[in-house]
Amino acid sequence: MSATEQQANIGKVLSFLRDWDRGDRTVRGRMLNSFVSQNTRKTYYELELEFAQIASLFLARVTTWMRLTYMFGTFLDLQLKAIGIFLSASSHDQFIMEFLEDGGVLTLLEILGHSKRKEEEKAEALHLLLTVSKSGRKYKEFICESNGVKAIAEVLAISNTDETKETAQALLESLSNGNPKYQNQIYKSLIALMTCSSPKAQQLVLYTLHPLQSKMRTASHSIVEPLLKKLMSLHLEVQNGAINLILLLKSYDVRPVLLSGLVALLRPTKEEVQEHQNTGEAEIIKTAGSLPVFVQQAAAAKTIRLLAEDSPEVSCELLSLGVVQHLLFALGNREYTDAQLQASLALKHFVHSDPAIEEQVKRIIGRTLFTAFMHKAETLYMNIDETQAEFLLNNSLNVTEDKGLDGGKSEG
Repeated sequence: MSATEQQANIGKVLSFLRDWDRGDRTVRGRMLNSFVSQNTRKTYYELELEFAQIASLFLARVTTWMRLTYMFGTFLDLQLKAIGIFLSASSHDQFIMEFLEDGGVLTLLEILGHSKRKEEEKAEALHLLLTVSKSGRKYKEFICESNGVKAIAEVLAISNTDETKETAQALLESLSNGNPKYQNQIYKSLIALMTCSSPKAQQLVLYTLHPLQSKMRTASHSIVEPLLKKLMSLHLEVQNGAINLILLLKSYDVRPVLLSGLVALLRPTKEEVQEHQNTGEAEIIKTAGSLPVFVQQAAAAKTIRLLAEDSPEVSCELLSLGVVQHLLFALGNREYTDAQLQASLALKHFVHSDPAIEEQVKRIIGRTLFTAFMHKAETLYMNIDETQAEFLLNNSLNVTEDKGLDGGKSEG
């Protein structure tokens, strides 16, 4: 470009900026619309060439206008798209740094928390924050320092659209990578998010927690209770996410409390069953075909089987917790066949692990039922009648690694 052409371009850009400064919101909206349509996917160098090396001046103007008007939603969608062109300009983070210094990141976080902003606007704000986060550790730290984790987590929990939730999840995942200073804060926020009511959010949280947990030396004990409750979910994606995370946690210091919690879930108390019967969960019962506490019982049996099959050491620990007795109890639950099925499959592992356990289980359930069990464990529940189920529910078998074998039928 010749000197004359450069001068003409500078004059054109300055005229453009004057029009912006003098224009009302209608004029600015028209200018933004034109900018977006003409400059999408341009690189940093292309934008600088277009704006005679002073593109930053226009970015600053758009950022300032957004900061002053976002509460009213004045062309906010266009403002966000225009800023996105600058932030996503490849090969350079100059625009991102300037946007941050002009208060743009703080404004994006405020948009996330504003009750009157549209889902689409919040989704776009999350996309811009994700672009900022991916640009380096200092940007991740700034977002976290600005209470960004809390704002993003709230959007993930309460958003009405899957797209917004997924973008929020991707942002939290990005912030957790290469950001050791705030890794623990994000970890605790994700644990807290497990208690939210949205199944989609729960699924995304579990998906994010798994790789984050694998990078940490210890596990928070606060993860155990909400994680075990996720086994109650009627959504398989949530339940499988919880099971996979439990399988990972077997290598952490929370293993003892996690294993004891799983074994306890095999034998819900009468009070727990009555509580679920009396809480108006008719729709849940209709969908699952049973009480949520029985869904949890089946998932616990499945998880126990996977844990035991994967590790002889964990299998021994489960035996010391009386897992065989509890599995026999679950096997007697004729109100939910999946609980019987999963208990039978888990019991098969322990029976095959020790001849003494095999003999004791055979004595408890009877030779005929035991033969059916050994032939095809997955169909055993079809052979259990009401009398046998009642016997299983009242069994007092005591099979442990350190205490040997004892068993019988309890009175009553």
